[in-house]
Amino acid sequence: MDFFSIMAEEKIKQAIKDGQLDNLPGKGKPLKLENLDHVPEELRASYHMMKNTGYLPEEVKVNKELVTLRKLLKAAKNDSEKADINKRITEKEIQYELMLKKRKLSGSSVFKKYSTKISNKLFGI
Repeated sequence: MDFFSIMAEEKIKQAIKDGQLDNLPGKGKPLKLENLDHVPEELRASYHMMKNTGYLPEEVKVNKELVTLRKLLKAAKNDSEKADINKRITEKEIQYELMLKKRKLSGSSVFKKYSTKISNKLFGI
């Protein structure tokens, strides 16, 4: 072990000894493990951290809005409402594509491979 690992272990042992870890939420309960098969192995740690902090990249927020708009479209009753929602969907799709191009994600093989799986997992598409 390197110096930092040894120091971390010592800090954890000291915290346990001092009782600092006695009243943590979920103590004594099984961990809720999430299946991350849909996320590439090299991206799993960052995915997990982002999800736990509630952070969503801007393109994910726009994609989430698209999902909501598509659900609204299915529930729309009259033609003018459908036309308005279709217009908003088109605008969001353009915005989403521009974001992907700007971040050079749309051409990424990892993006192409996992975007559908991640959308399904996050938004139930």
